[in-house]
Amino acid sequence: MSDRMRWRYGDTNPVVAAVDPGTVIEIGDLVYQAVDNARPAAAQSDQGTPADNQTLFAANFLGVAMQRSRAGQAEPIRVATTGVFEFDIASGGFELGDLVGASENSNGTALENQVVEKVGAADLAIARIARRAPAGTTSVLVDIRSTVMTGGV
Repeated sequence: MSDRMRWRYGDTNPVVAAVDPGTVIEIGDLVYQAVDNARPAAAQSDQGTPADNQTLFAANFLGVAMQRSRAGQAEPIRVATTGVFEFDIASGGFELGDLVGASENSNGTALENQVVEKVGAADLAIARIARRAPAGTTSVLVDIRSTVMTGGV
């Protein structure tokens, strides 16, 4: 997915995160911290099940990329650790406060960088719904909370 500014409102409480020169991050990517570098959700190794992928990602969730990093670049990027962002969803209706986590791709082998879905438990979640969305909606507003920086949802 290409760069897409997903921030809509609220304090972003940004941090500056290191990025490995071989990692590509787009604006709007959900990112996690791997040791000392930010990485996009899709870079996380497959844990076998959607729930296991979401649990690991949520435990290391850093935030949403506010800057891009191209292959070969070694400059750190700004990452929002809080705030309300608009993300694409696969399907479903959402009520205020519903928990959301990173969504797994259709192959079931990796997480999506810029798609979320409803989850049933806080250990899978990276955000809560910030505006009610009826069934058939294609995007939602979510209030993110970095696990690394704020302790998560």
